[in-house]
Amino acid sequence: MEGKVTRLDYCQYLLLSQINYTLTNFADHCEQFSHDAINRYLRGEKLTPRLVWENVASQVVVTPRGYVIFDATVLDQNYSFAIELMRSQYSGNAKAVNKGIGVVTCVYVNPGDQFWMIDYRLYDPDGDGKSKLDHVREMLTNGVYQKQLPFAAVLMDTWYATKDLMLFLESLQQSYYCPLKDHRQVDDTAGAQPYRRMEALAGSSHERAHGKRIKIKGFPKDHKVRGFRVAVSTHRTDYVVTNDPTQDSTPVTPEVCGFRWKIEQWHREGNQVTGLERCQCRQARIPRNHIACALLVWVRLKELAVQTGRTVYQLKHSLLDDYLIQQLKNPSLKMVLA
Repeated sequence: MEGKVTRLDYCQYLLLSQINYTLTNFADHCEQFSHDAINRYLRGEKLTPRLVWENVASQVVVTPRGYVIFDATVLDQNYSFAIELMRSQYSGNAKAVNKGIGVVTCVYVNPGDQFWMIDYRLYDPDGDGKSKLDHVREMLTNGVYQKQLPFAAVLMDTWYATKDLMLFLESLQQSYYCPLKDHRQVDDTAGAQPYRRMEALAGSSHERAHGKRIKIKGFPKDHKVRGFRVAVSTHRTDYVVTNDPTQDSTPVTPEVCGFRWKIEQWHREGNQVTGLERCQCRQARIPRNHIACALLVWVRLKELAVQTGRTVYQLKHSLLDDYLIQQLKNPSLKMVLA
């Protein structure tokens, strides 16, 4: 009699599989479940982002010095044509407009070099009418009031540096650090001169070392933030603003912003070790559930990595090491010299 697929079964498959993450591959390597049974499970289940927090909450080492980071990634579906959640959208990884499934993610960082995926939302404006900024506001509210996470500041990239979101963060009494585009209009003269591009602002040696108070165009009249000009390299300068009243050091600012790359690390790991973007099914509910299970797999790998002092890549690839050791002892295919 054919068994009934569970969430644990599907997550176990994603955890163990190395390259192929399709339902067909699962069925071909499992005597207990047919392709139809796996498909029925993924069509009938309704996994929500709450599952991620339920599984990761006990792992998170919270601290008032922590950071909450938001970003979005596009799960590449460039060669697909009929997946319901797929839409053309800008991919920061590809630096181009790609077809794919948008995922807005939230990561909690402990400055002790640990980080955890704690929340996510799928970008589906046709289905729920929500923008990526709506999802960020929703996850922020949940993090502050439901999860009650302590943190020093929210870190985000230029795409999220909007008036509405920055003021929303302040309404939650939270600090933020975010880079501005070099052409963003700002004023450092209290209205004595017209707005100028961020990159055009002059600064004394003291202001270069400690930042300067500026007003961003479109914000309330008396609303000011501290802006910093940060030389990332000889060919790149970032312009970072913060409402953190304790921050007045240009050298410290890039150190804080540097934690933002933890979410990029998560994006790479999620795509490379869980099959996150490998679902090829068309109906929206199946890739939704596939993505949820892939994220649960990453949570488990991260937990094991911390326990064993290894990386998620080492854990995943060690499965092939075990296979090779077994095959060298008792090969399935034996070499015969001519």
